Amino acid sequence: MIRRIILITICSLPILLNAQNKVEKWDLRKCVDYAMQHNISVKQADIQARIAALQLKQAKLNKLPTANLSTGLGLQFGTSINRATNVYSDEQALYQNFQFSSNMQLYNFGRIKNNILSQQYNAEASLQDIAKASNDAALSVTTYYLQVLSASEQINISSLQINQTQEQINITNKKVLAGTLPELSLAELEAQLATDSSNYVAAKTNYDQSLLMLKGLLNLDAALPFDIEVPNIDKIPVEPITALQPEPLYQLALTTQPTQKGNELRIKAAEKNVLVSKASMYPVVSMGVNLSSNFYNSFNNYTGYTFNGYTATGAYVIDKNGNQLSLLSPDYTIQQSRRSFNQLWDGWGEQLKHNFGQGIGFNISVPLFNNGQAKIGYEQSKLNLKSYTLQQEQANSKLKQDIYTAYNNAINAYQKLTSGKKSIETSQKAYDFAVKRYQNGLLTTIDLLTNQNNLLRAKMQQVVNQFDYVFKMKLLEFYKGQGLKL
Repeated sequence: MIRRIILITICSLPILLNAQNKVEKWDLRKCVDYAMQHNISVKQADIQARIAALQLKQAKLNKLPTANLSTGLGLQFGTSINRATNVYSDEQALYQNFQFSSNMQLYNFGRIKNNILSQQYNAEASLQDIAKASNDAALSVTTYYLQVLSASEQINISSLQINQTQEQINITNKKVLAGTLPELSLAELEAQLATDSSNYVAAKTNYDQSLLMLKGLLNLDAALPFDIEVPNIDKIPVEPITALQPEPLYQLALTTQPTQKGNELRIKAAEKNVLVSKASMYPVVSMGVNLSSNFYNSFNNYTGYTFNGYTATGAYVIDKNGNQLSLLSPDYTIQQSRRSFNQLWDGWGEQLKHNFGQGIGFNISVPLFNNGQAKIGYEQSKLNLKSYTLQQEQANSKLKQDIYTAYNNAINAYQKLTSGKKSIETSQKAYDFAVKRYQNGLLTTIDLLTNQNNLLRAKMQQVVNQFDYVFKMKLLEFYKGQGLKL
């Protein structure tokens, strides 16, 4: 039963491989390029860069004068000011006013200019953030890509191990039938075949999981068919370690890595912000222009009046001769009619023309006391500059530590790779001798399987060593500014 299951697994292997061959395979360059366009972190960095560009645009527009136009239209009731005569009256009326104002700062101690420079440095720094997010995505893609490649190689090794064990089973089966070996030897080999098949399934599962994680990093649908191009690990170009010494690499990375570029730009932006905050404590000279006009028509239409004579008011005055003179008040009757709503607009253009007023002036705004906001803002801007400086120092220190760590890891990976080659050579020799002795009846099945498993472990570990070494070297090449390529 066990052999039947194993044979089904082995027979299904070509079908699985053929199904994978039908899927378009991506190489590392395509994966990295796709991640730079679709990775969520890269998209978020791009949005922040767009926001910074808008802030820069706004800072530049602040140099231009402001201009505002307003108008009001309404009905007036009760006692209020006649908007045409500026006299209180008790009447119903229709009114409309127009107002245009413009203001421009003439001198502000470089506040607008320095703010433009600050926003420009921030916008450039945000572009470096996109580059950093892209680099981070590329490093993550490369890591998972190499994990998939490693899992693929382990699948191949497991498949070869199954074939070797099956070949030993065939030879042992003939000897058992001939009576030269006990049936226990065949049973032990069949158990080993089951173990080999389990290793193959585990390697295939690890491959599928690594592939799924790579798809997630690329922001691909998990159900989308996807596979990668498997290059020959021995043909992946790697620079010699002598060309990747840590100290020259660090000095080069200070000028090429986006994190360092972004920190330098943010320090420049913070320096300009200090000048902007300082300018807020000084006077601002500005010029303003104002244009206005209004329209006012009462519902009552005055058509004339009738003079009825004079009436005594009860008051009097004394002339220079001592005579008492009574004060009289004219008595007249006002003649008026009621305007319709359409008639209220009569004379609209004429009134706007005659009521048109203009004004121009200069203004000096001197900050005397504003609850300490300007002073505190200035002190805070200096602390922000200090914070960005410390952030740069910390980032540079971490970069140097990362490069030296990557260099040491590359050295260790190379040593593991070298020792792994030696381990495979000795394990292969031991296995070849064990096979010959086993075939001549001089070695037990358990001893043969022990040598076979030792060889398998050495090959599996060497695959890990190879890909670990390639990644460590590619990381050093990345710090050198060569990008990531296989």
